[in-house]
Amino acid sequence: MSYDLGSIKAPRLAGRALQLFTIALERAPSKWLLLRKLIKDSGIEKFRRRALREAPSVQPPLPVRSSLGEQGSGELPALDVLAAHERPEGGGFRFPSVADYARAYREGSTTPEKVAEALIAAVREADEASPPLRAIIMLDEQDVRRQARASSERFKAGTPLGIFDGVPVAVKDELDQVPYPTKVGTSFLGKQPATSDATVVARMRAAGALLFGKANMHEIGIGVTGFNPHHGTPRNPYNPGHYTGGSSSGPAAAVAAGLCPVAIGADGGGSIRVPSGLCGVFGLKATWGRISEHGAAPLCWSVAHVGPLAATARDAALAYAVMAGSDEHDPNSQLQPPPHLDGVGPDADMAGVRIGIYRPWFEDAQPEVVTRCQELVDGLCKLGAKVVEVDIPELDSIRVAHLITIASEMALTMQEHDAQRSQHGLDVRINLAVARVLTARDYVQAQRMRTRMAAQFASLFEQVDCIATPTSGVTAPPIPHDALHKGESNLPVLSQIMRYAFPANLNGMPGISVPAGYDNQGMPVGLQLMAAPWAEHLLLQVAERVESLVARRKPQIWLAPELGA
Repeated sequence: MSYDLGSIKAPRLAGRALQLFTIALERAPSKWLLLRKLIKDSGIEKFRRRALREAPSVQPPLPVRSSLGEQGSGELPALDVLAAHERPEGGGFRFPSVADYARAYREGSTTPEKVAEALIAAVREADEASPPLRAIIMLDEQDVRRQARASSERFKAGTPLGIFDGVPVAVKDELDQVPYPTKVGTSFLGKQPATSDATVVARMRAAGALLFGKANMHEIGIGVTGFNPHHGTPRNPYNPGHYTGGSSSGPAAAVAAGLCPVAIGADGGGSIRVPSGLCGVFGLKATWGRISEHGAAPLCWSVAHVGPLAATARDAALAYAVMAGSDEHDPNSQLQPPPHLDGVGPDADMAGVRIGIYRPWFEDAQPEVVTRCQELVDGLCKLGAKVVEVDIPELDSIRVAHLITIASEMALTMQEHDAQRSQHGLDVRINLAVARVLTARDYVQAQRMRTRMAAQFASLFEQVDCIATPTSGVTAPPIPHDALHKGESNLPVLSQIMRYAFPANLNGMPGISVPAGYDNQGMPVGLQLMAAPWAEHLLLQVAERVESLVARRKPQIWLAPELGA
């Protein structure tokens, strides 16, 4: 079957034209003509006519624990031991890591309290700049100071909680974190502070992490540029005139700007991997259910994932080790094999690792993106990996099935807030207007496609160990001046950004974005790797080796605390 994934063709709208289009889309009779056009242009009308016979899967049809057999040691290494391994270096700029913070605290060259004060000052400085960074949108300075004081006291007593004690970690505004409200990027949700932490936040807090503030996001996670009209649009630290990607825009900007080595994001359609790729950091979307969703806003439950964005591959592994595993509060997390990190380290053996590439898909990106990604794959092959050419059929149907799934679930989630629809940004109003006209038959058809693609990818992973693509078809797009106030609708660019993200969400398989270099303007390029369910350890093994192959560059905006000699 030939490659069928094209770009959506539609005119770009911004400013007054976007506002008028949104109003027309929400009012009869004009809305029916416009919606019919959008349904056709997005591929949904054609998808409705597909003859699918598979039974629907209303969540990713993953192998459960009892059917997996031996899946590694089933044990996570001591984090201090994992962090102590020699870190691979690819030359170039060196991002401070979790281990660097831990070492500085233990050697006494700085303290968590000094780091906290530096962070508070850095966030203020960044938001007073022109343009403002807007990575962090809520910051309770007294709460940060309390956490830092407690951490410093533990170090003085010689009883730190572990490698993460005192290490700054930012949390996306999609997850509950005491003492902040969870606004999910809106102006009207989250009127009251959370009364308990989301499970991943609680696990990071128990590990001693210095949780500072809530990080920005694309409103309700229904966009991939990172634009937010309510809290300000985050800026890409590599060039503040460009988008960060979304929806985990704030976490990506915070890590790339050096505010923290780890941030917690969420990914329903590339929302960890896309901003990680566009901001030049690591981003892991684990297998569906591997990391608890308890305490995350229930936006799109059958494609939703929580996971880390990190400055280094090792930091991504350390954060994954804290976050992953069964949670009594999340039934979807309870049918997994024990997580492990067997083989993760700078000496991970690439010999015999089979990297699948579907060439027409891999090369359907900006030429510089393709070149950087191919160079990185070639580098892995020099370390012993092997490229296997594969065919991935029906990608456009998979794309539409994911679109229908995530849009339908978000429309239902936001239904109770329909009276406040006018308080959403214009791009969100457009997306929800389309989502509200999807039918039960559309949803069932999408879940039939999910069953079909799960079987296709299961067969693929008998031939290869992982599948490589660019993370995004483009590097971070510039932020047009006319989009700053009300946003924009640019479907061709959005389809390029999203070109490689959707299969891992619909199928629930793990995916990681790793830095692959830079384009001629110095903007980061990301390489995405996807693996079979529960094979996060393999992705993290490859990520470690990637780090030795790519010379990182210092971002234009750099706000890291001073850790001393």
